[in-house]
Amino acid sequence: APRVLNVNVGVLGHIDSGKTALARALSTTGSTAAFDRAPQSRARGITLDLGFSCLRTDLPPQLGPGPGELQFTLVDCPGHASLIRTIIGGAQIIDLMMLVIDVTKGMQTQSAECLVIGQIACQKMVVVLNKIDLLPEGKRQSAIEKMTKKMQKTLENTKFCGCPIVAVAAKPGGPEAPESENPLGVSELIEVLKSQAYLPSRDPSGHFLMAVDHCFSIKGQGTVMTGTILSGSVSLGDNVEIPALKVTKKVKSMQMFHTPVTYAMQGDRVGICVTQFDPKLLERGLICTPESLHTIHAAIISLKKIQYFRGPLQTKAKFHITVGHETVMGRVMFFSPAPADFNEEIKENAFDFDKDYLYQEEYLSKDSHSSEENKENDQAEVQLPRQQWALLEFEKPVTCPKLCLVIGSKLDTDIHANTCRLAFHGVLLQGMEDKNYMETFLPKLKVYKLKHKEGQVERVMDDYSVIGRSLFKKETNIQIFVGLKVKLSTGEDGIIDGGFGQSGKFKIRIPDGLKPDTKMLLTVASKKKSKAGKGDATKEDESSKNDSTQPVTISLLFKRYVFDTQKKMIQS
Repeated sequence: APRVLNVNVGVLGHIDSGKTALARALSTTGSTAAFDRAPQSRARGITLDLGFSCLRTDLPPQLGPGPGELQFTLVDCPGHASLIRTIIGGAQIIDLMMLVIDVTKGMQTQSAECLVIGQIACQKMVVVLNKIDLLPEGKRQSAIEKMTKKMQKTLENTKFCGCPIVAVAAKPGGPEAPESENPLGVSELIEVLKSQAYLPSRDPSGHFLMAVDHCFSIKGQGTVMTGTILSGSVSLGDNVEIPALKVTKKVKSMQMFHTPVTYAMQGDRVGICVTQFDPKLLERGLICTPESLHTIHAAIISLKKIQYFRGPLQTKAKFHITVGHETVMGRVMFFSPAPADFNEEIKENAFDFDKDYLYQEEYLSKDSHSSEENKENDQAEVQLPRQQWALLEFEKPVTCPKLCLVIGSKLDTDIHANTCRLAFHGVLLQGMEDKNYMETFLPKLKVYKLKHKEGQVERVMDDYSVIGRSLFKKETNIQIFVGLKVKLSTGEDGIIDGGFGQSGKFKIRIPDGLKPDTKMLLTVASKKKSKAGKGDATKEDESSKNDSTQPVTISLLFKRYVFDTQKKMIQS
């Protein structure tokens, strides 16, 4: 048989931009022009293209000599939630993206979201300006040129800068128009798609994982599951697991492009037939090598904020988290490298449990709260870490492959509000399968908070010790702080020696002794106090105005690990 090269094309765009009409125009133009097959031949065998139309043309020269066909499988991605699902299963499945834009409206909310997803999951894109039949003929060309310029500007700072932009009318006259109306620009679009086609890199190694999008029974054969292979390969006679149902079945037969096959690999669209399985149990979902997926309650991911998402990403916030083929609610906690490691090389797909990490109230970015504060204080450019992570805790367990793509979004945002609902994307580095991960797993994660307490020196006891106040509350057990180092604002280092009286005061030992200046400062200050105590309160107010003695402050710095059950305080 001549070789058939399959390229998966995602058809994405805002609701009502005409995605389905375009897919229909392409596949009919394509199939009738290319091979004019009789409808009966298409009805024979299992049709593997349910929900996926396809378009076949001859192989373009850049894909090598020899006979063969190029098949574009058009993955028509409806609306938003299922679109994320379709794409996330593995960026590998969509090789080329068509972003459909209604030429009379330009970029809309969801077109922007599709663009974001495209940047995460896809290498190449073609923009299709649809519905040009709605433009008055005299002004059509200039309107198309105007919109083309606008789109080029929009794509300037994305990885699709300079991608082809094609104007078409997939269904002139709209959905009600008679079928006799010929689409405009579709054959030009097919030529552009051919010019953009490339040999996708496919990898048959690793565990078999397939996203099933249809499941139906065929009398006398069994149940057929059709879908796209996301990773690995499958052969006749292999066992495959349906993890959602904890069922394992044997592959009885397989078909690709209506042809029986004995083997299929990553990127292929295939129908797999198994016996004694009720198709109603699985409409969509994953099937895989037995035991290769894990079900997790929480995860550590490395992540990046999506630049179009407005507002900060805050620790403890809830997001819709899409992992594998599922979307669940989850809570996040962000953390970064320790400040000294901000510029460290990024480790792809691995997480180091031996390192210390710094807890963050929010994901650090140019527009995050901490950066804003620094701008106000006229500080130099804020240093941002090269890599950041989050701990995700799911409201219910999810089943997914080991290193899979993760997307966090706020899907409860009003769909008509003109904002991007996708907040961050990342890679799952470590899943926690144990339900009691809080006790068994999290203590291994060394994320710390920096604590900074300030108090004041009350008075001098002798050359080597002072009494401090305002560092602790009255009810604090000062014993747990004994032995921690403190620093005086005058430069001396001290060590907390113990409590002093009942009101939260404490004694500090100064191993190298107080400097003479400090001692003078403190003696003067305490003399003033005792004078004031003799009823000359008004005078004291005046004297403190004229007098510039600043109180001597005490700084206590330590770090505490967030998941340390003993809440130990650590000083470097």
